[in-house]
Amino acid sequence: MLKPLLCVVALGAGIGMILPAGRAPAPVRAASASRAAPRETLLKRHEDGHFYADAEVNGEIVHFLIDTGASGVALTEEDAQRVGLRFSPADYEEVGLGAGGPIRGKLVTLDRVSLDGKEARGVHGAILQGSGISLLGQAYLSKLGSVEMSGDYMRLD
Repeated sequence: MLKPLLCVVALGAGIGMILPAGRAPAPVRAASASRAAPRETLLKRHEDGHFYADAEVNGEIVHFLIDTGASGVALTEEDAQRVGLRFSPADYEEVGLGAGGPIRGKLVTLDRVSLDGKEARGVHGAILQGSGISLLGQAYLSKLGSVEMSGDYMRLD
């Protein structure tokens, strides 16, 4: 049941792998480390056409490409290590199919994902082998009240 969902994650990962290796700039409003009440988050489109945000995963900040077409949350190996997930390349299996072929990784459940006070627990995702950027997909975004794009802005409520 998760494999079809991860195909979409893998497609998003394929997009992430073709992006430049450098970090994209932080969003208009970065994630807050405080436990403040959720508020509207306004993200400005980056010059590459994508939206980015910094969110907390298991208490650590992770820089994400917002991928409304991805089913889950995909972490780079570096980000997965930083948020305390245990894995080994020996654990990897095919978790989806991207434009470049099979995507290998490890399915995981993230204890907590929070962006600007908007928290979700038990979020489905994957650690993707060779991914260049982490992707924030529907496993998190669907927990929000709304996700809207207008012009060069994305609003998360």
